Amino acid sequence: MSSRPRAGGLGLAALLPLVTLLTALAAHASTAGAQVRISLPDSVPDWAVPAGAEEPAPPAELVDLAVYMSWRDPAEVTALAEAVSDPASERYGHYLSARDFRERFAPETADVDAVAAWLRGAGLQVVDIPANRHYVAAEGTVARVEAAFGTGLARYHVGDRMLRGPTAVPSMPALHGVVAVGGLDEGGAEMRPDHETTDAPAPAGFVNAPPCSAWWGQRLATEVPPAYGAVQPYVPCGYTAASLRSAYDLDRAARRGLDGRGQTVAVTDAYASPTIRDDVDRVSRTHGVQPLAAGQLTEVLPPPRPTPQTVHCDAGAWYGEESLDVEAVHLLAPRANVVYAGARDCSNLALDEAITTVLDGELAQVVTNSWGTPGEDTGPGQLAAFADTFLQAAIEGIGVIFASGDNGDQVARRGVRSVDFPAAAPWVTAVGGTSLGIGEHGERVFETGWGIDRTGLDGGAWTSPPGSFLYGSGGGTSRVFAQPRYQEHAVPAALARYFGGHRARTVPDLAMDGDPNTGIIVGVTQAFPGGVRYGEYRIGGTSLAAPLVAALELLADQRAGMHHGFLNPALYRLRGSGALRDVLALPGPMAMVRADYVNRVDASAGVTYSLRTLGRTHSLHTARGYDDVTGLGTPRGMAFIEALDRDR
Repeated sequence: MSSRPRAGGLGLAALLPLVTLLTALAAHASTAGAQVRISLPDSVPDWAVPAGAEEPAPPAELVDLAVYMSWRDPAEVTALAEAVSDPASERYGHYLSARDFRERFAPETADVDAVAAWLRGAGLQVVDIPANRHYVAAEGTVARVEAAFGTGLARYHVGDRMLRGPTAVPSMPALHGVVAVGGLDEGGAEMRPDHETTDAPAPAGFVNAPPCSAWWGQRLATEVPPAYGAVQPYVPCGYTAASLRSAYDLDRAARRGLDGRGQTVAVTDAYASPTIRDDVDRVSRTHGVQPLAAGQLTEVLPPPRPTPQTVHCDAGAWYGEESLDVEAVHLLAPRANVVYAGARDCSNLALDEAITTVLDGELAQVVTNSWGTPGEDTGPGQLAAFADTFLQAAIEGIGVIFASGDNGDQVARRGVRSVDFPAAAPWVTAVGGTSLGIGEHGERVFETGWGIDRTGLDGGAWTSPPGSFLYGSGGGTSRVFAQPRYQEHAVPAALARYFGGHRARTVPDLAMDGDPNTGIIVGVTQAFPGGVRYGEYRIGGTSLAAPLVAALELLADQRAGMHHGFLNPALYRLRGSGALRDVLALPGPMAMVRADYVNRVDASAGVTYSLRTLGRTHSLHTARGYDDVTGLGTPRGMAFIEALDRDR
């Protein structure tokens, strides 16, 4: 993030809470020198309230942190990112190489060296300075970090987790170009607490229970009570590449040879599945997609840190996420090259490092990400640092796509309406989810905003449908980021001003199939009771929708012979055209029935049935025009690809 608030242009990166801090920081740095200490209040997450601290962090515990630096000439960084991303600009598509970006905008080497020297002098070990010099990564014990940054570190209850965070506003010398420090808190990517290991077990086995439908409505649930006055259908067994291509009008693209050849996507997740290639090849062969060619999938993994860190990650669960992301891209762009950029753990710091590796090495033209934090209460300084990463991507012509989250408006999870980050960042394309019904012949039977309420059986009857919220497309209005120019004429004022005052960024921008009940079939090596083996199951989430959109951008790049880069300015110019299908609310109640094994893997412990009511998005609403569940709608396949080409 810049050392002053951004104004003018598209207004894409205004981080409102940082204005006072960054102005003061720049003044201190220019007049006082390194002996004066400055406070970094925006490096503290909202949940780290000292009165809520449960216990001190152990003094010998290791802390993994990064001191982030601002780009040189931040106003020009923003202006250039806007120009190269906007089809209305004469500079559209005239991207910089990673080397040219560093020469023009990377922090001065002397400033970065000063930060590194101070960290070493404080007894911390500097472990990484990337090529773009965006941060100085270091590690050290709690005791040394507390002394260096003038704050205690303690444990806080955050949801169902116990996370480390500061007990006071951290401070450090007024070194030039410093934006924030990240890593003092453990408010990292949204994953369940478990353990970190480079030899993690396979994800727990899961098998979809029958009965299910080969296509929407193929099999009716006559074994259970009707709902809403009718017998409801069983959920689909899982869609294939052929059914998705048909439903999203991509058959014509396939006939024209648009299969992703010559294009490259990067997938970022934590860790690295040891069976990813075998899993992709096996599910591809089984369901009519060509397997990976030699060299088509490459892995870029970080070097191990000097000392293992303790973080709140379930490494095995990330294996399943990686499989979904890679396989979803491969469904629609089977000839595209895939670079898997694995982070060393699930912290925001590590995942940002993975994206930076892609940008600095120009490893891909699109980066798809299926992770994020619930809400925007990570310290604003960390949000600013991510925003700068995405600015670099835009200037290099690299599109960054994020899943908008699977918890709807977050009220059921967090108690307050909020959006996920980094999906809320104005320099990324946020992808929401839909519930999609595909018929026997690949026709689109219906598509609506994804939001599911679940009802169980009690005494042979459904317990008060529609039941309680289960999951749905993440969306809503940011509390942090101002409205970008590309949304000015698309987003209703009631959404943009949802929290009053200024117009704010809203998400998502676009949507595709995301409902796990109408999702795709993936193949993953899993840990079953009888041992580790390959298995398939139906899966969804905006973790599915995001890589599907990434695949579409690759196809558009292939046809145009250019990289579209940051997609949003071009995307919003397509509003109301035949390139996008407006997703509407259902005209009345609609549901489906799902069977699940009690023990997740077989019928030995019984089968349970639930009613899944569609379109239950609660404070979010699927509506005509832009909405906070599906954004501008869903792409119309070849029409979408052709419209992006015409608009350049």
